[in-house]
Amino acid sequence: MREKTKRDLYEVLGVSKTASQDEIKKAYRGKAMEFHPDRNPGNGEAEGFFKEASEAYEALGDPKKRELYDMYGFAGLKGTDFRPFTNFEDIFSSFGDVFGDLFGFGRARQAWHRGADLRYMMELTFEEAAKGVKKAIEVESPDICPACRGSRAEAGTEPELCGRCKGKGQVLRSHGFLNISTACPDCGGAGKIIKNPCPECRGEGQVRRTRQLDVDVPAGVEDDSVLRLRGEGLPGSSGGPPGDLLIGISVQEHDLFQRRGADLFMVLPLSFVQATLGDTVEVPTLDGIRELEFPTGTQPGTLLHLKGGGIKIGRHQGDLHAQVKVNIPGKVTAEQKEILRTYASTEGHLPKEKKWWHF
Repeated sequence: MREKTKRDLYEVLGVSKTASQDEIKKAYRGKAMEFHPDRNPGNGEAEGFFKEASEAYEALGDPKKRELYDMYGFAGLKGTDFRPFTNFEDIFSSFGDVFGDLFGFGRARQAWHRGADLRYMMELTFEEAAKGVKKAIEVESPDICPACRGSRAEAGTEPELCGRCKGKGQVLRSHGFLNISTACPDCGGAGKIIKNPCPECRGEGQVRRTRQLDVDVPAGVEDDSVLRLRGEGLPGSSGGPPGDLLIGISVQEHDLFQRRGADLFMVLPLSFVQATLGDTVEVPTLDGIRELEFPTGTQPGTLLHLKGGGIKIGRHQGDLHAQVKVNIPGKVTAEQKEILRTYASTEGHLPKEKKWWHF
């Protein structure tokens, strides 16, 4: 069978024969981005162009191979280690540092991981939650080991390059045209292996310490809400960002008030006489004592409203809602009974034998 004629390697990359090594590298990065299988799933033609461009860069990206190719063409490459690529893993293994920043892998790029979040439970009084408070808390968490400074290796030793991933921290697994980059199972994505772990941190690179943090709890925070402190969680690995500190809020119950958003609710006890005649009484709020007026003939269960007597959240001020509870005296004097009988006779109560309900 007649061998297929190969295109000129400079033509494949779209550069002139006088192009610099940087220009050749840049051209290959452009072709790799354009024809990468992950960007062209199921496209056999793109797969062929991708392999062709990689073969061209293998020759032209090496000054010695390029010189032989310029002098003798493909024949000059037969005495070198130049060979056609049969799979993508070979390509990525050879040129991962050329376009690793484009597709998520490369010799100079290690797999980093964001640090885990820490959790802390904070208990607040009802007033602290309503008005806001600054709280000092102590959080125990890992920190960079002072002995190895996070390298995880014993002082005087250095981590060794991982033999499996060659320091890239990732390996490629090919599934047809789809290539999946995963963390190296030998080094866990670090790109290096610790042969002599630090005795201080046992090779973890971290030690536990207690930190004191000042937490500004905003006014109006509610029970079961969560405050997030960015960057106060566990440190990341391989240069990854730290996690966050998640503070769960538990608010104590109040003896008098219940809360719904910014509004407060309470029970207002009134005497029979107050409810009947109307009155102005003093009621407590979170900001001090205020007066509340109610009309003659206020019925039990009536909801009275005191504007601005609730919780202030930002620019919004909630209200206080007081539900009337009429206290009926358990004991009355003979004189009081007589007064009540006189009142009852003037009010025109129905006789006891008559029904007062209608259905």
